[in-house]
Amino acid sequence: MIYESETQLLYKAKEAEGLTFGEIDKSGRITNENAKGHLGQIIEESFFGYAINSIAEADFENLGIELKVTPIKTNKNGSISAKERLVLNIINYHHEVTKSFRTSSFWSKNQSLLLMFYEWIPEVKRADYRILKSHLHRFSEEDLEIIKRDWEMIVSKIRDGKAHELSEGDTVYLGACTKGATKKSVRSQPYSEIPAMQRAYSLKQSYMSTLARKVVSKETMVSISNASQLKTQSFEEMLQTKFSSYIGKTLDEIAQEKSIEINTKSKGFLQQFISTLLNIRGTSLNDIEEFSKANIQFKTVRLEPNGIPREHMSFKNINFNDWASEDWEESWIKQNFEETKYLFVVFEYKESEKVNPQRKLFFKGIKLWNMPMQEIEGRMKDFWSLGKQTLNEGVVLERRPWGSSYRISNNLPGPSSNGLCHVRPKAKDGSDKIKLPGGQMITKQAFWLDREYIASAISL
Repeated sequence: MIYESETQLLYKAKEAEGLTFGEIDKSGRITNENAKGHLGQIIEESFFGYAINSIAEADFENLGIELKVTPIKTNKNGSISAKERLVLNIINYHHEVTKSFRTSSFWSKNQSLLLMFYEWIPEVKRADYRILKSHLHRFSEEDLEIIKRDWEMIVSKIRDGKAHELSEGDTVYLGACTKGATKKSVRSQPYSEIPAMQRAYSLKQSYMSTLARKVVSKETMVSISNASQLKTQSFEEMLQTKFSSYIGKTLDEIAQEKSIEINTKSKGFLQQFISTLLNIRGTSLNDIEEFSKANIQFKTVRLEPNGIPREHMSFKNINFNDWASEDWEESWIKQNFEETKYLFVVFEYKESEKVNPQRKLFFKGIKLWNMPMQEIEGRMKDFWSLGKQTLNEGVVLERRPWGSSYRISNNLPGPSSNGLCHVRPKAKDGSDKIKLPGGQMITKQAFWLDREYIASAISL
């Protein structure tokens, strides 16, 4: 069937809302629980009535609209989020470098997206998944400016012969995700002899989660940017501008200027500080649209007078059974540092405790950072491989004197083992333990980045 107008197409799409895939399917595809992508094929074939294809143009070519069927899930707190990123078209490295943004394969195929959100529920058969919402999505002016810069970042790396170094963390909304089950899924690139993993354009999972919150749950979010700003500044430059006037001031001076009380020991300190300086006091950082879409996580860095933090930086507590059994490509640590951007909010103690006994904190600035792919596939992977080997061979726990008491040491990769990251305890107390694959109990541990590495990463 040919749909002559957007109105006609969207009217048809709305008819799917509330239906299950089992009710829609006329092909029998739904019986194959293991097939990938067949839910989208059911919608194409059984609902919209057109033959499955792999054309370069948008699915509804005459309207310039691409169809995407995408899952959302309900979280423990009742909120919803995207189950995964939205994978778009595969990047042809050789062709894309000859294009402008407006003639790129990304824009030609994906400038208008008919999104059909369905609810993914664990342990439920695919036939019972239900379409929740059909939505015709066009990028806002603000999103489009950010996406243009993302596309330029991706293509500039390809032009530099660095397609093999592409990482989703390089960009804000538009990613270049790996597309292929194994490392054999590689392609040649135009300006280097090094094979590069096959990749596709994608809208990040965080972008899709934010979109689902707005479209399906009707949540209201706060924006901190506008299109005119983003035409002349990158997203990071815009953030730097918003924070720049406070650099060099003490927290007391900032608190007085903004008429607030700042408690650095409060769990909500960073939330309060950022929202106040952005003039959106009282707004949760999760409700700031740009941060939510870009999967920007926040970390406080407090530099000593020598320019190095006193403490290492902690991340997620470790599930040792997962680590012992997972593959590198599916590991939390790889996916987290490849897909996440961090906004480091940096303070410094300019003088020693002897000169500055009150330990006044000065605001030094911000740094929007993601770990380079060379580090992820280099020292980070080596650390992960060593940890997995240690877990599978058996962790050695030793009781050693510690002052008037004792402590339990282990042979997992510790501080300064590789200059990048390590394992160390992160628990309420010594009795807060978790089981190792070998059956021993160990104080809960977390992934940490070395403080010296953090100092070099922020380099303000």
